[in-house]
Amino acid sequence: MDVWESVVGQAQVVERLKKVAQGDSSKIAQSWLICGSAGFGCAKVARAFAAALQSSAKVASNRAAENFATQINTQINTDKIASEVLAGTSPDVNILSTDKVTVSIDEVRELVSISEQMPSVAPWRIIIIEDVGRMLERTTNVLLKEIEEPAPRTIWILCAASAADVLPTIRSRSQIVNLAQPRDQDVQEYVQQSAHIDAKTAASVARIAQGNVDLAMLYATSESARSRREELVAGVLRLSSAIDAIMLAQTLIEDAKSQAEDEVQKSVEAEQSEFLRINGIKPTDKIPPKIRSAYNAIGKKDDVKRKVTRVSRDVLNRAIDAICSVYRDVLVVLNNAQSQTPLVNQEFKAEIMQLSKKNTAERALKCLDALAVAKKRLAGNGNATLVFEALFCSL
Repeated sequence: MDVWESVVGQAQVVERLKKVAQGDSSKIAQSWLICGSAGFGCAKVARAFAAALQSSAKVASNRAAENFATQINTQINTDKIASEVLAGTSPDVNILSTDKVTVSIDEVRELVSISEQMPSVAPWRIIIIEDVGRMLERTTNVLLKEIEEPAPRTIWILCAASAADVLPTIRSRSQIVNLAQPRDQDVQEYVQQSAHIDAKTAASVARIAQGNVDLAMLYATSESARSRREELVAGVLRLSSAIDAIMLAQTLIEDAKSQAEDEVQKSVEAEQSEFLRINGIKPTDKIPPKIRSAYNAIGKKDDVKRKVTRVSRDVLNRAIDAICSVYRDVLVVLNNAQSQTPLVNQEFKAEIMQLSKKNTAERALKCLDALAVAKKRLAGNGNATLVFEALFCSL
């Protein structure tokens, strides 16, 4: 099987990591840092790389062996191992992905403990942390110790938006892999094949996603998500007073909260159903006392609140990116670059042309600066309503 088929628009990265996986195992670095903006595919590259590392070697661990040198050589089912890694069910690949605002120190401590164990059936014990940038400094310090002196058969694969988001001491001890922004054509082909949509719709969602594969898939599979984006862009283009700004901010915040609550509730219900299925319990059955506390922990109020905050913030960040595309288009028009750089929001071409007449390049750049400030304030746990009211009043 091809473990790299879900990686979109990263041909050079794939070629590099393939060579590493197929090369001399004694020379493989034990810490990797994969960097790329949201939706570029950091997590997919990390999992694919882990699958390639685990399935390319011809050595399987022997549980009874005291060290790797005495383990027996045997041909292993590489497809089975790769499938398990990609599905997240491999006993030797541990993945930390958080749906909360921050990665907790306890989660990292648990991974550090696991990293000291020898692999059970595959050549490596691989630890993937999908969003290192969400760690607080004290949490990162716990990780640093293990990165400095990893266990002999352990490989760490860290994902971050940028190498600058990671402590310099971790960065200096890791092999850095920078992802490129996927081309619209690559995203279009992937979305069309994966979501089974027509070429015209695939081209449209690829264009407005601007290289974000995950976002393109969301737009491809959810007409309501596309509609909400269109309404937001239309609202921004109609802004003409402080009242408009306040009303648009209120609508956006309420919509983000509603989306987040619905998404988290569905996630909790799905997790509870899976818990019951695994334990052989029907939905109508009474939950045995022995596992009742574990079941109740799935929908814990504090956890749900943190998850809603995270999802709501993600929705608002997507909104900022959509607004950025409007002023990016304005700059394209002002610089007479439409022939070389097509507009992202082609459905609003007339409105963007009109907005361009009211702006200068300097003014458009100031709007983009204001959007960057808004994103920074959100990341700093600023009040979302105040952040967006201030933002829309400045546009």
